[in-house]
Amino acid sequence: MAKKEVTSKSAAGSASKTLSSAATGKASKSAAGSALAQRKAPGKTTSPAAASAASKTLRDGRTAKDSKSAAGSALAQTSQKKK
Repeated sequence: MAKKEVTSKSAAGSASKTLSSAATGKASKSAAGSALAQRKAPGKTTSPAAASAASKTLRDGRTAKDSKSAAGSALAQTSQKKK
């Protein structure tokens, strides 16, 4: 079952800044892209690969605030399947 959440306006702005930055790493851009894709799409969820990238982004101490905001949004929209 898909979650009915969407990326907030502020998180989408952070994702946009993350994607446009040349200094941003691959994992941060992957998470930001996922968050931005879910801006107005309540049926979409974050893929396992993007969720892993978002987790890596949040754990990295060098990551900027905007990147962490976008990663948190993407991670909050993962599917809730239990293994």
